Amino acid sequence: VQFVESGGGLVQPGGSLRLSCVASGFTFSTYSMGWYRQSPGKERELVANIMSASHITDYADSVKGRFTISRDNAKSTAYLQMNSLKPEDTAVYYCTRGYYSGGSYRRLNTDSWGQGTQVTVSS
Repeated sequence: VQFVESGGGLVQPGGSLRLSCVASGFTFSTYSMGWYRQSPGKERELVANIMSASHITDYADSVKGRFTISRDNAKSTAYLQMNSLKPEDTAVYYCTRGYYSGGSYRRLNTDSWGQGTQVTVSS
């Protein structure tokens, strides 16, 4: 199982970025997908997730209305469109596969994390 994240970079506040995650080693269409981020000195947090079949999405309150998660099952790729970026969005972003339990997204913790992609929001 492998996740290759890309699309990060340096952007000014108010700008946009689109992250991509190419997944391999499993049947992509059968798993829910999620995006996490981690800033220095902070715990990794789930920012967005999308169900496998219904494509129903959910977001952390801190990004709701600004970020959009999507997926292309034919390309085994998940995306995170990030608009109206703020300095507090600065972090390394990771994608994961998972499932839903008790109404919440759960990452498959047997998977290793990808290398992530750095997003820096600064003027």
